[in-house]
Amino acid sequence: MDIILLVKALILGVVEGLTEFLPISSTGHLILAGDLLNFNDDRGKLFEIVIQSGAILAVVWEFRERLARTFAGLGRQREANRLVLNVAIAFLPLAVLGLAFKKVIEAHLFKPVPVALAFIVGAFVILWAERRDHRIRIHSVDEMRPLDALKLGIAQAFALIPGTSRSGATIIGGLLFGLSRKAATEFSFFLAIPTLFIATLYNLYKERALLNADDIGMWVVGFIAAFVSAFLCVRWLLRYISHHDFVPFAWYRIFFGLVVLATWHFGLVEWTSS
Repeated sequence: MDIILLVKALILGVVEGLTEFLPISSTGHLILAGDLLNFNDDRGKLFEIVIQSGAILAVVWEFRERLARTFAGLGRQREANRLVLNVAIAFLPLAVLGLAFKKVIEAHLFKPVPVALAFIVGAFVILWAERRDHRIRIHSVDEMRPLDALKLGIAQAFALIPGTSRSGATIIGGLLFGLSRKAATEFSFFLAIPTLFIATLYNLYKERALLNADDIGMWVVGFIAAFVSAFLCVRWLLRYISHHDFVPFAWYRIFFGLVVLATWHFGLVEWTSS
């Protein structure tokens, strides 16, 4: 196995794990990192699909006790039934819109400059949301109603635009709709499990012709890197939100987006797909 390829797999795995659940867009970072590492061909895109499953597993492991109680209580416990129903409802908008517009979005927006612009626009949305007066009416995921889930599902659908951030859209949407920071963040994690799992399976099926046993070593390195970094990131984020807001992430998005635009404008980096 090419050592350079393994290093690229390690870097991209860490990028996926650190950015998947923060409001800074994993898709956007992977597009940019893949471009810089010259690993943005079909093989690289398949690799990104594979390592996403590592990030999913990290969330499943972190919430394993809650998930086990939920599945054990299905059909018998009100809280378990409500959580599963809410996650299913919230998943639908992204699924429907994704199937309808995926090809158009990938053709026109999966490029460094549009991603950079989405980073900056998303940052100002976060700043606006954090400066509003938060009127919390839902303090726990268990208090959510189906209508609340639908609203968060619609918010998550904005993440179809690369650079927006799936977790960021869901969390900030939750804040705007009256959820506490903790409730919005936790529901974002629960919603990520079916969203990312189904998307991974769907994309693997579509790209099955690219599956190659020679790439297993690269996949394993990326998967482990994504799992470990995502697990640490989820643990950190759950502690962070108890005392902090998301404003620092907004400033990071602005800075990152401006750097990409500047390097593109002045020709300092040859973005191959801008």
